[in-house]
Amino acid sequence: MSQLRYALYTGCTAKQSTPELLSSTLAVAAKLDIELTILEEASCCGASHLQDFDPFLSHVLNARNICYAEKLGLTMVTICNTCQLNLAMTKEALDSDPTLKARVNEKLKEVGLEYKGTVAIKHFLYALIDDYTLEAISQKVTTPLSHFNIAPFYGCHNIRPSHLHKGENPYVPNSLDNLIVALEGKAVDYASKNKCCGFHVELQANHTSEILAGNAMIDAIDNNADMVVTPCPLCHLKMDTYQDNISKTTGRDINIPILHMPQMVALALGCSADEIGFKYHVSKATHIMPKA
Repeated sequence: MSQLRYALYTGCTAKQSTPELLSSTLAVAAKLDIELTILEEASCCGASHLQDFDPFLSHVLNARNICYAEKLGLTMVTICNTCQLNLAMTKEALDSDPTLKARVNEKLKEVGLEYKGTVAIKHFLYALIDDYTLEAISQKVTTPLSHFNIAPFYGCHNIRPSHLHKGENPYVPNSLDNLIVALEGKAVDYASKNKCCGFHVELQANHTSEILAGNAMIDAIDNNADMVVTPCPLCHLKMDTYQDNISKTTGRDINIPILHMPQMVALALGCSADEIGFKYHVSKATHIMPKA
């Protein structure tokens, strides 16, 4: 297999709130000989909040980020569902509307950039599955996850709207399930795996947010999950950091490790504890690491 090369859009969360996501992503890439060039000049995607306030500014911002990948001539990969959604929405809007594209490029010209629409945008999950392939990943496993029941939690923005995520059925998603199996884990099938974690309504409707996250984790626990894995750092933040509050809200004792998708892969590939970064979790996860 020729070496895969990507432009990595880290987003904000992986550099600030969840450093374990970035370190585990880089560790997985190193193990699989995938070259990732971090887009250091890129900025926030708007986090689905700017999009409500100023849609045009959102398109300018995300087109600017895409331009840096275009300059490298590399597919842009993301490690956040919300970043993936916002970048993909901008690409779709500009590629289908020449007038909007021209307006956006008029603004980008002020900083010496031009959006051309020449690169694809793909979540790292699908780069692993579609480009590297599950079969090739399975051959790299050194620490099989066969003693874990792993509940995949897809979140909203990586599977909806479905036309932006071709190949993934939002009602019956299977990419994470298939990756878990490739790593020799036991994929837990449960009804809540394609539901919302409640992150984006945390400030406006805290009770609703905690019920949504609680329902998903309780469903996973009731189906004998040892851990939950998600490709979204915002889902991770909600489900990892609020378990005490959610337990009080739901009346159930919730205590389950929440893994970022690359952490799970890094664990199976034999990456180090520092690279995987379970020590950064609020809900205990360090016990997952195999004993030396």
